[in-house]
Amino acid sequence: MRGRDDEWTGLMRSAMAGDDAVYHRLLKAVTPVLRAAARRGLARAGQPVDQSEDIVQDILLAVHLKRHTWDSEAPFAPWLFAIARNKLIDALRKRGKRVFVNIDDFTEILPGEAPEETASASEVAAQLSTLPQRQRDVLQSIAVDSASIKDTAAKFAMSEGAVRVALHRGLAALTAKLRDR
Repeated sequence: MRGRDDEWTGLMRSAMAGDDAVYHRLLKAVTPVLRAAARRGLARAGQPVDQSEDIVQDILLAVHLKRHTWDSEAPFAPWLFAIARNKLIDALRKRGKRVFVNIDDFTEILPGEAPEETASASEVAAQLSTLPQRQRDVLQSIAVDSASIKDTAAKFAMSEGAVRVALHRGLAALTAKLRDR
C-alpha cells in the first residue's frame, strides 16, 4: 500500500506540474482500486454493486475538478479516498434505501393506546425546566418551535456547532431524567 501511495503521489505531483500523459496514467491506475472500493461500499449497504461505475465516474470527475485543492506535500491516497468515501455516501443518500412493510401484518402487535411508561407533556416540561438555561433554550427553539439549527444559532448568538452540542447534551440529559423517573 505504501509503495502504491508513493507512486500515486509522485504521479499526481507530475500531473499538477502539467504532464497530461502522467495524469492519464494516474487516473488509469486509481480506477480499478476505486471500482473495487465502490463495489464493496455498495455491497455493505445492501445496494446493487452494478451501480459502482457511476460512483467511480463521479469520483474521477471530483478528483479532476478539485485537484487544485490537493496539497502536494501530502500523500495523494488519503485525499483520493476521502473524495471516494464522500461520493459513495452521496450516492447512497440519493438512492435512499426504503423498506415498505404492510401494516396489516402487525395489527395484533400494535398497541391500541399509548403504553403507560410514556411521559406526559407536563412531565417533559417539568424535566425540561431542570436543564441548564442554554440547553433548555436550544431544545425549546428546535424541538418545540421547529427552528433550524442555523436560526437557533443566530437567535442565541451561538455557533451552529455549539447549538448542536447543546441540543445533544440537552436531549441526553432529558432522556436520562425521564428514564429515571
